[in-house]
Amino acid sequence: MHAFNYRRATSVEDAVAAFNCADDGAYLSGGHTLLPTMKQRLAAPSDLIDLAGLTELVRIGVDGDAVEIGALTTHATVAASAEVRGAIPALAALAGKIGDPQVRNKGTIGGSIANNDPAADYPAALVGLAATVVTDRRTIAADDFFTGLFETALEEGELVTAVRFPRPGKAGYAKFPNPASRYAIVGVMAAETATGVRIAVTGAGPCVFRASAMEAALSGGLDPDATLPALSDEGLNSDIHASAEYRAHLVGVMAQRAMAAAL
Repeated sequence: MHAFNYRRATSVEDAVAAFNCADDGAYLSGGHTLLPTMKQRLAAPSDLIDLAGLTELVRIGVDGDAVEIGALTTHATVAASAEVRGAIPALAALAGKIGDPQVRNKGTIGGSIANNDPAADYPAALVGLAATVVTDRRTIAADDFFTGLFETALEEGELVTAVRFPRPGKAGYAKFPNPASRYAIVGVMAAETATGVRIAVTGAGPCVFRASAMEAALSGGLDPDATLPALSDEGLNSDIHASAEYRAHLVGVMAQRAMAAAL
């Protein structure tokens, strides 16, 4: 690990100011990706800005038909939240399947989506539920937030402060996990939203995506017995865990399981 300056932020404004003053700053949330890459010398920020003290970003609130979760809220807190379980049980179930207890008790929703690992669970939740990402500067629709492999629409120094989820009519999540890491080899969030059925897929490709052909086949609503169109394996991930062809098949299987969970 290369030498770096450590700064513990006391507010969102303080964190952003510290980032802007750094030559090459990085925000530290749960640290599950950043710290290992620093140890391997694949990342070498000049300044590490610790967000752990920003307690105002640790919160869950239900306001009408929306659930808002602060960016530093851990996966375990989301999974255990009575408010989330009551409003969007699929979201609580998804959070409870992330990683292992250490990951769930340290990792945060803001850190997860800002990192945008292609096999992470939360991107499927945001896109499938038509969520909105709130930052220190603006709001970004989930459909526009995840732009590519480990890439998002966040600008330099922009800090995620919350995620806002509209309450769906029905929603369910299912994933085929890697037995060691519990990352999704394929994960699918299926939801009936105000704009129609949404099927969001993680783990299968370089970035979360919507299965538009499946959505069109479900125009009447979620139906686990529906015959879904096969997904092309073009552009899907192929690695030691699963081929692109296998992942394409798994998307259909997980979509049906997610719909069954929703119903």
